[in-house]
Amino acid sequence: MSGKLKYTFSEKIWQHAAPGGWYFVSLPEHMAKEIRASLKSEEEGWGRLKATALIGSSQWKTAIWFDTKKNTYLLPIKAEIRKKEKLTAEKLVEVAILL
Repeated sequence: MSGKLKYTFSEKIWQHAAPGGWYFVSLPEHMAKEIRASLKSEEEGWGRLKATALIGSSQWKTAIWFDTKKNTYLLPIKAEIRKKEKLTAEKLVEVAILL
């Protein structure tokens, strides 16, 4: 993993349209562009980059995924984190990611 680059932003949580769809936060496009420019060589399959995420008092190891349709990375929000932090779709959250 690289030298622990930290990115912070605020975005709304959204749910994928599929039944029981996952919940995500999309990274701001300008941030995704910067990350992709410097870390694309470290992406694994399907544009996956290992990351540590922080929302509220919850921190977890995860990955961000590049979505070519949205032209940005997506951070999946686990059910355990949503429950602990009382997160729902459309809620604006402060996010920090370490890459």
